[in-house]
Amino acid sequence: MTAIQFENISKQYRLGLVSTRTLQHDLNRWWQTVILRREDPYLKIGETNVRSEKGTSEYVWALRDINLEVKQGDVLGIIGKNGAGKSTLLKILSRITTPTTGIIRAKGRIASLLEIGTGFHQEFTGRENIYMNGCIMGMTRPEITRKLDEIISFAGVERYVDTPVKRYSSGMIVRLGFSIAAHLEPEILVVDEVLAVGDAEFQKKAIGKMQDVSRGEGRTVLFVSHNMSAVRKLCHTGILLEYGKIKYSGKVTDVVDHYLDAVDVKTDVYHPKNNIVKEVSAKQIRNKIEMTLKYESEVPIKQPNFAFTVYDNYDTPLFGTNTLKHGIQDFGTPKTKGEVRIEITSPHLVNGTYPVSMWLCDGAAHEASEDIFQGEKCVLLNIENMNDTFTYHEPLDGPIIPDLTYSFH
Repeated sequence: MTAIQFENISKQYRLGLVSTRTLQHDLNRWWQTVILRREDPYLKIGETNVRSEKGTSEYVWALRDINLEVKQGDVLGIIGKNGAGKSTLLKILSRITTPTTGIIRAKGRIASLLEIGTGFHQEFTGRENIYMNGCIMGMTRPEITRKLDEIISFAGVERYVDTPVKRYSSGMIVRLGFSIAAHLEPEILVVDEVLAVGDAEFQKKAIGKMQDVSRGEGRTVLFVSHNMSAVRKLCHTGILLEYGKIKYSGKVTDVVDHYLDAVDVKTDVYHPKNNIVKEVSAKQIRNKIEMTLKYESEVPIKQPNFAFTVYDNYDTPLFGTNTLKHGIQDFGTPKTKGEVRIEITSPHLVNGTYPVSMWLCDGAAHEASEDIFQGEKCVLLNIENMNDTFTYHEPLDGPIIPDLTYSFH
């Protein structure tokens, strides 16, 4: 059964401040469309919403020709760069703004969490805001009362529930807002990036609740986030928005991979004026990982401080360390060029591709210019047929310091 149907949804905005010409434009639009029964003249103008380019038109299309069908009980991930149109699409669905063209058909009540404090009255207490939001959603007071203790407990604001929300922190507001939206039994739950404000514990808790809402209760969830790990873990299907249009849609894993491929993690991550790092490599040798960094400096490096960080494909650090942290002091004779090699005997990685950032500086040159004495490069590490005893560790479990050895040449 279809829960939401987007048909030819487009949204046009006019750039700049509202000026005296706005009334003229509105009258012209009314005359052309209502009296003369012609096509809206302003739909023929406007440019694609590319933030980094200066256009020639004062009109831009935040969304253009969005056609999408969301099934009941589905969890749809909406991803894309900033300015791609994700929040605009959710605001149209939530009836905060209207589409310039097109229509949305949705079955059931919609609960939205789009911005911090959405739907809250700052002078009302947390308890009063729960009842107010429930009434807006069409629920009766007894229905809200039945869920009240559960909402307060999930949000973790028991001590402050009778305090005006204007005294809440941003994290407390998000906790309470999400708890209200998730527990008041909406048929459609719409969540934007606001969960990023919460701490790690609450993010994990919120994702679990959204999974329960969709799988156990058969409700529909639309989830916007830049956290690709959360999107992949929570969502079934996804769409990738680019410049206000759907560039790719399908299984969430395919959509996320398509998005990450476009980001291109192979590029250098740091560009100092004189990068002393000339070449890096990371490769698997049986059940070990070997990393190599070659450097060349204008002056001898007395204490090469070599560091590395291994990331997952969602740009989340998995583990990393450096030579000084391991207490290595004997670096031999200072050299202007050389090679640092590291061997990791317990990488804790499953099969896949991992970006690795490697960095080098002179730990003894505290007063030296950073442009001369440091540098960083990124490389991709491919892991295949690794021993089954090595397992992937979630970043939230804490940093992993692998068993490793260094050598300098």
